[in-house]
Amino acid sequence: MAVPHVLIFPLPLQGPLNCMLKLAELLCLHKEIHITFINTEYIHQRLMNNTAVLIRFEKYPNFKFVTVPDGIPEDNLRNGEQVREIIEGVEKASSPLFREMVMTTTCAPTCLIVDGIFTFAVDIAKEAKIPLLYFDTISPCSLWTYLAVPKLIEDGEIPFKGNNLDALVNGVAGMEGVMRRRDLPSFCRTPDLDIPIIKLVIKEGKHIVQAQGLIFNTFEALEGPILSQFRALCPNIYAIGPLHTQMKAKLSSQYLPNTLTSNSIWKEDISCIDWLNKQPNKSVLFVSIGSLATMSNAQFLEFWYGLVNSKTRFLWVQRPGSIIGLEDDNNNVPMELVKSTKERGCIISWAPQEEVLAHPSIGGFLTHSGWNSTLESIVAGVPMICWPYFVDQQVNSRYVGEVWKLGIDMKDVCDRATIERMVIQVMDVKKIDFLEKAKHMSDLAIASVGEGGSSYQDLDRLIEDIRLMRI
Repeated sequence: MAVPHVLIFPLPLQGPLNCMLKLAELLCLHKEIHITFINTEYIHQRLMNNTAVLIRFEKYPNFKFVTVPDGIPEDNLRNGEQVREIIEGVEKASSPLFREMVMTTTCAPTCLIVDGIFTFAVDIAKEAKIPLLYFDTISPCSLWTYLAVPKLIEDGEIPFKGNNLDALVNGVAGMEGVMRRRDLPSFCRTPDLDIPIIKLVIKEGKHIVQAQGLIFNTFEALEGPILSQFRALCPNIYAIGPLHTQMKAKLSSQYLPNTLTSNSIWKEDISCIDWLNKQPNKSVLFVSIGSLATMSNAQFLEFWYGLVNSKTRFLWVQRPGSIIGLEDDNNNVPMELVKSTKERGCIISWAPQEEVLAHPSIGGFLTHSGWNSTLESIVAGVPMICWPYFVDQQVNSRYVGEVWKLGIDMKDVCDRATIERMVIQVMDVKKIDFLEKAKHMSDLAIASVGEGGSSYQDLDRLIEDIRLMRI
């Protein structure tokens, strides 16, 4: 009988990589399942430079990394502006090598777990007669809006007519009365539907339902109604999140070291933990716009003034390259900002985010609303101020503010007065209320990965389906 062998291929960006590595490690705990993890050469090098990932996976003889080119010039920044180029590069340069790996006769894969944006996987899986599971590492509520794009176009809801971004959108099933135009994925704001990203999203929607199953990093108590919508399209849904919590629970249950491990392609500055240790309980606002988002120099200064004027303590991640047009390492920053930051703030280039959010001194999170960040904040019971950058983040921020009531949605504004007001709301005026709601959702998240929880059961089912090759 063939050995269960899973080929895993993430989108080569920090968020999807982090999710897929956590899933790979969860599968590795079942020694009879073999895993081959495909990284692009660029991502793999960054991972080697900034983490101990090789040492961590050494303990799993059933795991191996392989690398493929991403088809993008070495000096490309690979930030949020380049996502489409990355997807196209993988399709051209990596997919032929992926096909070779799938079609091999030595230790042939018995199951493919691939990022949902890689539509080429459907035909390769069919040709090889191997089951394909799409793992979309964005939130199901965001992906559901992607799948609604053809209907929104058909109904004339996009492109938008007029400039009212607060008009409600009716064409997304299950989201009536919730979504405004401004809450749809950022690409829906285009006046021209004949652009590559719209074509790509429509193509993804057609292919995703052809997989034998869909894996999501979420849990039933958070996104139950949307998961029900997905089950009507693809009955085989595995909602196995929050993955980072699932990972900790599984390691603990097997009496394995449960230390926080990094999958970061950026060097983490752990000195910030010493700084946090000296701050009062729930007094610090953590500020980070993630691994892809950028802001202009003008926005950067509005943020800084807003934070300083709020009189709140803050830990701010200023990722290299995230502030467009900033020169000379903050040399042109007004002295009053520098002085106030010395008194109440700490600025670093990259943070061990899970550890930071779980720290008792953190009371709020000003975030770009990427899905990993949102889930990490939910599990840690930390209320959010959402400043989404692009694609799925617009949807996540609406759900955080309007549906789950776990924070405030600050999308489409970036002025110091608004930032100051919203920081004060979360960190002071409505602090108790937000912390209570966040604690309740955190309890539900943790229960979902506990024995008998919905995500615990879905992960068990996924592992058994892979092990027994019954997908």
